[in-house]
Amino acid sequence: MTDDDASSNLFSVKCTQLLEEPEIRFSGIVNKDGKLITGGFKEGITPYEGDETKLQSFFDFVSKASIRKEFDESLGPINYLAARRDKAVLVSFPFPVSQVLLLISAEPTVNIENLANKVVGIFSDVN
Repeated sequence: MTDDDASSNLFSVKCTQLLEEPEIRFSGIVNKDGKLITGGFKEGITPYEGDETKLQSFFDFVSKASIRKEFDESLGPINYLAARRDKAVLVSFPFPVSQVLLLISAEPTVNIENLANKVVGIFSDVN
C-alpha cells in the first residue's frame, strides 16, 4: 500500500465517521484540483436538485480560496471557511501538508462552531 492509498483510506474512514453525525449530509475530501478523492453523500440522503453540480462549483471556489496565503502572516492560516445557505451549510477545512480539503454539507440547523470542534477531534491525527 502506498502512502497515497493509506492517506485515502484514512480520509475515507474519517469521512464515514463524520456522516454518522445527524446534521451532516455530505462529507468528502477534495484535492487541490477540486476533484473529489473520497467521501460522498450520506446513505439515504437525496441530494437537492443540482447539488452535485453546486458542490463541484463550491469545491473549485474553496480550493482557490484555501490556497491563498496573503493574510496568513498577519492573521494566521485559514482554519475553515463556512457558507450558510437557506437549505444547507457548506464548510471546508484545509489540510495544508497533504494539500487536500475536507468539504462538508450540513443541514441549516447545524452549529458551525460545534461542527468545527467535531471535525478537529476526528481529524486531529491528520496534517
